[in-house]
Amino acid sequence: MGCAHGKCCNRDSSTSDEDSGHHQRGIRPYKNKDGLTQRSLELVHVPSHNFTLQYSSLTQNGYYPDTTDRENQDSFCIKTQIQGNPNVHFFGVFDGHGQYGAQCSNFVKDKLVEILSSDPTLLDDPLKAYNSAFLATNSELRDSEIDDALSGTTAITVLVVGDTLYVANVGDSRAVIAVKDGDRILAEDLSVDQTPFRKDEYDRVKLFGARVLSVDQVEGLKDPDIQHWGDEESHGGDPPRLWVPNGMYPGTAFTRSVGDSTAEKIGVIAVPEISIVRLTPSHLFFVVASDGATAKVSYTLDFNACLLQNN
Repeated sequence: MGCAHGKCCNRDSSTSDEDSGHHQRGIRPYKNKDGLTQRSLELVHVPSHNFTLQYSSLTQNGYYPDTTDRENQDSFCIKTQIQGNPNVHFFGVFDGHGQYGAQCSNFVKDKLVEILSSDPTLLDDPLKAYNSAFLATNSELRDSEIDDALSGTTAITVLVVGDTLYVANVGDSRAVIAVKDGDRILAEDLSVDQTPFRKDEYDRVKLFGARVLSVDQVEGLKDPDIQHWGDEESHGGDPPRLWVPNGMYPGTAFTRSVGDSTAEKIGVIAVPEISIVRLTPSHLFFVVASDGATAKVSYTLDFNACLLQNN
């Protein structure tokens, strides 16, 4: 979910970036009449643990009957062999929102992996490097020519270091991992959405002075004093959003983002939440996704990674 204004759901054409180091075999995009672009399967070996990453990408424009040529604001980045290391690989999905959401997501996908790749402490302390990279990227976006006052991007990323996944999330995009449990395959969360549905995030932004209200509450259709919106998974299409104390903006349905300098004044931050997973033979694949992008990775002795973007 995005903002209520400058509607953060403009995801109709696709943007992507791939840098697969020495193991990239040449991507041959195919685009059909429905705007779906598919790229061939790529692979890279991880010698430290003797498995192979397989990955591809798929993008498709969303369908807006009234504005069929609207720009897709989602982007993704694949970069293998970070710092020339064959055991370190990056997959990220970025869901832009606001008037300049496409520019924000493209800027962030490039800058984040660039900063990570140039950090000499990356392998010694991946958590510190990840945090620093997100904050530095946010700062550089602020100093760029892109107007991020009411625009920005979520970021859900996975750094593969040998047999370990470092999953860094900012916003309401998601990552899950499939786990084989006997005859069943279960999906386990690798990230948690950062929205006002979460009490800890709600409390944090309230301390910064944010009003937290649904659009119906802002417009006087529902009681604004009710500060309970139920469960995110079962909630309808009118989620709680963040508003400045005396205005009808920015209306973000998330509490963390890269960009959104106006929302930053009421508690929206670019600090990632990071989870760590050590891969085992029971892990089949992981998925990194926004509502416009998905990354799938499967793990056996042949460890498969597939990055998809669907709109």
